[in-house]
Amino acid sequence: MSTTTLLGALLPAVPLVAGLLGLLLPPAPGSAGGPAAGEPRTGGDGARRAAIALGVAGAAGALALAVALLVTLDRPAEASTTWVDLGGLTVSLGVRLDGAAALVAVAVTAVALAVQVYSVGYLRRGPHDDVDTDHRYPPYAAQISLFTAAMLLVVVAGDLIMLLVGWEVMGICSYLLIAHDRRLPEAPAAATKAFLVTRVGDVGFLLGIALLGVSAGSFRIADVLAHDHATGTLTAACLLLLAGVAGKSAQFPLHTWLPDAMAGPTPISALIHAATMVAAGVYAVTRLYPLFEATPVALAVLGVMASVTLLLGAFAATAQDDLKRVLAWSTVSQIGYMTGALAVGSPPAALFHLLTHAAFKALLFLAAGAVIHAVGTTLMSRMGGLRRGMPVTFWCTVIGLGALAGVPPLSGFWSKDGVLTVAGDAARHGTGPAASWVGWLVWLAGLVGVAVTAWYATRLLLRTFFGEARMPLVHPHDPPAVLRWPLLLLAVPAALLGLAGFDQAFARRLLLTPTSGAPAGEHLLIHVGPELLLPLALLAVGAGLAWLRWRRDRAADPATALGPLRPVLAAGFRLDDVQRALVVRPTVALARAARTADEVVVDGAVEGSGRAALGLGGGLAALHRAALPRAAVAVLAGTLLIGLAAVLIGAVA
Repeated sequence: MSTTTLLGALLPAVPLVAGLLGLLLPPAPGSAGGPAAGEPRTGGDGARRAAIALGVAGAAGALALAVALLVTLDRPAEASTTWVDLGGLTVSLGVRLDGAAALVAVAVTAVALAVQVYSVGYLRRGPHDDVDTDHRYPPYAAQISLFTAAMLLVVVAGDLIMLLVGWEVMGICSYLLIAHDRRLPEAPAAATKAFLVTRVGDVGFLLGIALLGVSAGSFRIADVLAHDHATGTLTAACLLLLAGVAGKSAQFPLHTWLPDAMAGPTPISALIHAATMVAAGVYAVTRLYPLFEATPVALAVLGVMASVTLLLGAFAATAQDDLKRVLAWSTVSQIGYMTGALAVGSPPAALFHLLTHAAFKALLFLAAGAVIHAVGTTLMSRMGGLRRGMPVTFWCTVIGLGALAGVPPLSGFWSKDGVLTVAGDAARHGTGPAASWVGWLVWLAGLVGVAVTAWYATRLLLRTFFGEARMPLVHPHDPPAVLRWPLLLLAVPAALLGLAGFDQAFARRLLLTPTSGAPAGEHLLIHVGPELLLPLALLAVGAGLAWLRWRRDRAADPATALGPLRPVLAAGFRLDDVQRALVVRPTVALARAARTADEVVVDGAVEGSGRAALGLGGGLAALHRAALPRAAVAVLAGTLLIGLAAVLIGAVA
């Protein structure tokens, strides 16, 4: 095993060890509500400090390994060894590394480290004091480490079964972390919903992997990609894999879990939305993209799914009052841009937007956490006027929202433009592997999404930081250093990472093609031209409409312009109600019918036999408990009958 592949193998192992050790720590003592009035405030105990050390050290160690891998990896590398051989069907242990894997690993570990550090302050301080508000910190930090390890396993896995293991562990960790705060009644329900909805997609993902492995005779990714699969098998496998992608990456119609997952702690929202879970589906498709490229039907389905998700998430975000739900729906929409880029044949554009999105979405969620910590609410209708009291948080939010909306020269502008460029080329020139109508669908949806995103991003900024304070008794201030430094550090890639698209070495890592001997700029991810003007015009229109509406009445919500559509959009087009009517209620009714049949028929037969036996035994017992005179008469009568029978039998003989 070379040094490069050793780094790849250690990458998920370091946070895995930190997580397993963290699970052995006892929960820190204390009440979740902190000390009573007059009692001294505590800063935690040894278990909490050990959990912090393990969590931060695991994330920092993984980040160091990811950076070392990025620096040393000059060509794709792979190493594997057979783990199980099931009659010619092999499962291997190994890693498959390339530039894209190294870049995604850096993004995952950087966000994980920021979340671990941020959580130290976020879960210790209450909204207005220094009270220790979470005595379950050790398992929380350990679960973040396991979550990070699972995503890194997906990133470096050289075998589909290994990828599946990381995929499923992420689902378990997301359930535990979303339900972390047991004081919130909605948290367990949101965690259960996330677990069940993603499990629906994961069934398809598992079946797709099984089809590919059986067809190739191996689950090793290199073997699966090299094998000549039958057309029907390949189409079925890719469609099944897309079910898993829809679940994990919150794509229509399995997107409904993600907005509800905001019941979890805000740092966990940053981790799920920026670098793990929702990014896993996009990355899995890029990992297996040659298979999808050979399946136009699967790409057409992906294109439709991406376009619907992009617009659905953007419009739903316009009507939310909850700050975190606005960001959650924006994630749904932005993942639609990534899957749209994949549908029109550009994994590099999808990965480029994945990386910039990881930076600015993590920044936005952590900034939202700082705001929530300061004012004690997630509702924008109770915020306002925070710009003066929270200048650092304000400017970090400006950078994050600017990148989200696509304001030049921030990172999201360049990566989103890359998606729109390849979609436009696929639409006008038929350059993609799918039909040209897929390109038109993704391109038009992406352009509409630019205007809508600019509208709701501007609304969020104005409602939260401008105007008059709607909670005059609250005196907001910027968060302490342990919360502030992750914001400042994430603001750098959120602002500047997009410029890396002009670098030929960076582009080579995402394009997976050599650039030696190529003309300058041929392999760049960014091409400056007149096609940039249309997205910029739509950006100005969207932001301008929101600003004008706010300018007319600064106390009013610009979302009032949505009129009767606002409740529908706020409810995510009521797709939760549709899901409840078509899936949840029939399933519950079927479960009740099965329970009734089990209790009445199956258990009834067993219990009825038992009751009959008990009744018969009771009757016999009653006979045996007869009074002595009656018992004597019965014995004599029996003796007489036996004697008569003996006489009759003898006479006959």
